[in-house]
Amino acid sequence: MKIINDFFRIFYPELCVNCENQLINNETILCTFCRHDLPFTNITDYQNNKITQVFYGRTQVEKAFSLLFFRKEGITKKIIHELKYKGNEEIGVFLGNWIGEILKENKEFDTIDYIIPVPLHNKKLRKRGYNQVIKFGEQLSYHLQKSFLASELVRVSSTKTQTYKSRFERFKNTNTKFQLKNTSILKNKHILLIDDVITTGATLEACIREIKKENTVKVSILTMAYTE
Repeated sequence: MKIINDFFRIFYPELCVNCENQLINNETILCTFCRHDLPFTNITDYQNNKITQVFYGRTQVEKAFSLLFFRKEGITKKIIHELKYKGNEEIGVFLGNWIGEILKENKEFDTIDYIIPVPLHNKKLRKRGYNQVIKFGEQLSYHLQKSFLASELVRVSSTKTQTYKSRFERFKNTNTKFQLKNTSILKNKHILLIDDVITTGATLEACIREIKKENTVKVSILTMAYTE
């Protein structure tokens, strides 16, 4: 099998998503040099950090974590764009494995019961063909050994893409509605809500409010990146 893979690499080399140099053995998605240049958040306090502070006075969040900072330019923006708009779902697998290993070791999310992704509206899902956080969530589920409820939360109103909106415009966008298919299964549970990038937190807040209609539910947040 290794011989076949090596032969395949000669004619179809895997390239680093950021610098586009050829990846060598044991490298995936990003080369070693680009991985070292990633803007890590270095969050160690999961209960009181920049992400949990976003929700102060808005809704209760137990814990929160993002691996990377998301900036106007840079590696994070490039890999998230590749994941969302270029069909490279392996980036979700890559980040899910990376973060999953971190959380498995530090046990910060050991008390969660279910992992739930922020859903796409059916119209956007049909257009894009996939939800960019599904494979991310599947890998987290594997590492944390927690159930992944991929379709329990649904989006019932459609919004235009927020990629090019200002932070203020995103904050004003409160028309997005979500709905749980079955609130009873969340009773007395701790939910890990996942997404790709958090900016103002408006979308996540709307999801949390729906999840917390069953008022015995606790919610924590995990995203790939946080907008600095």
